[in-house]
Order: sequence, then structure tokens, then C-alpha cells
Amino acid sequence: MFKINHLLTQFREGIINPNIFLLLISTGITVLVLVLMTPAAQNPVYHNFADQKMYFGVQHFWNVMTNIPFLVLGMAGLIKIHKRDLPGKLHGLHAAYITFYSGLILIAFGSGYYHLNPSSSTLVWDRMAITVSFMSFFVLVVGESISTKTSAKLLLPLLLLGSASVVYWHITEKLGAGDLRLYGLVQFLPMLLIPLMLIFYGSSLSGKIWIFSILLVYAAAKITEIYDHQIYEWIGFSGHSLKHLIAACGAFIFHKSLDIRQPHRH
Repeated sequence: MFKINHLLTQFREGIINPNIFLLLISTGITVLVLVLMTPAAQNPVYHNFADQKMYFGVQHFWNVMTNIPFLVLGMAGLIKIHKRDLPGKLHGLHAAYITFYSGLILIAFGSGYYHLNPSSSTLVWDRMAITVSFMSFFVLVVGESISTKTSAKLLLPLLLLGSASVVYWHITEKLGAGDLRLYGLVQFLPMLLIPLMLIFYGSSLSGKIWIFSILLVYAAAKITEIYDHQIYEWIGFSGHSLKHLIAACGAFIFHKSLDIRQPHRH
């Protein structure tokens, strides 16, 4: 209780930046809500995707093949970030960019492998790859909004947290008491903190709309994932396959922003 009162006193006296206080409160509330939630196992119906057609001997063909854009973007990105004249690239975060694009390549193989034989065991590789790109993207936004030095130190801990969330879910799933709460935290909390950081701290780069666009594309991808079967009935192309393509568009927006965004001049 003393520590809480001490923090509140520092906040009132202006010692603690109110924006930091808001981020801490938002994080604390999110964590508390997830802790109080009932543990949720992976719904077995999740693996029953709408489009299960086989072409050229490949089961769930479109769910597998729509991961190719991640592979292309990942390889293109690894080549691009070695250039020294990228105006939208933050100095001191080279490792985070490598990790982000490497994560896209891992997504292509992890998701492709999962969709060849959808199950909770193969889903581990898909989700593990997703957390690599997801956490490194969050680190890059922290770098442009708050501090590159701080975000560089966060890269390894957040990658470990992301991996741990998948491992924890997988272990609990094997024990018959699957718990997706930690993985949900890894997925949801950055989506809450990123807009808050950009609104209250701004960005060292021009065009915050690029990041907000990526968040909107991510939300659209999640919606098409939820309505997998309905979209398949409407247009003959599954929502989950569409999710892959939309998510890849988000990665492309980030990729393109490195050429267009500029550091702010002070």
C-alpha cells in the first residue's frame, strides 16, 4: 500500500509523467482482467476451416498457399534493411527489424505447416512465429514513440514472453486444461498500448497514420478469421485465407513505410 501511495504522490507532484502513468494503469487493468478470467482452452472447432479443398496434392490448398506473401515480404525486408538510406528506419533497432522480417518468414512456414494438418500440436509453430513478428513490431513502435534505447532492451524479454505464452498454452492444452490467457495478453495488450503511445507521446517519424493503418488492417484480418465460414459462403474464398492476405497487406504497409516516413526535424 505504501508503494501505491508513493506512486500516487509522485504523480500528483508531476514527478511521474501522466502519460506513463496512464500506460501503467492500462497495462495493469488489462492484466487484472485476464487474470480474473476463467482459463480458456483452444476450441477444437477452430481447426475446422471452411475451405478444405485439395489441389496438386496439397490439402487445404488456399490456406497454405496464402502464406507465400509473408515469405516474399520477409525476404525482401531482410534485403531492404541493410540499406543505409531508408528514411523510416530507426537507428539502434537493426536487430528488431531483422527479427520482424525473420518472423514473417517463420510465419510463412509455421502457418503453412499448420494448415497442412490443422491441430493444436501444429498450431504451436504458427503461433510461435506470429509472436516473433508481433513482439518485434511492438518494440519498433516503442522505439519511434518513446525511446530507441529503451525498446532495444525490450526486444529479447518480449520475444521470450511471446514464446512463453505459446509454450504455456501448449503445455496446459496437453494436460487437458488449456489456458490461452497469456497468449491473449501478448496479442491484445500491444494493440491497446500502441495507439496510446502514439497519441500521448507522438512519434519521432512522420506519418503516424502508417502505424494506425497497420492496426486497422490487423483488426480487419481478425474479423475475416472469425467469419471464415460465412465469407466462404458469400464469395467462395474462405475468411481464413483472406485473413492471411490482409495480414500480409499490413506487413507490406510497414515495409513501404520505411521508404516514405521521415525523421522529424527539431
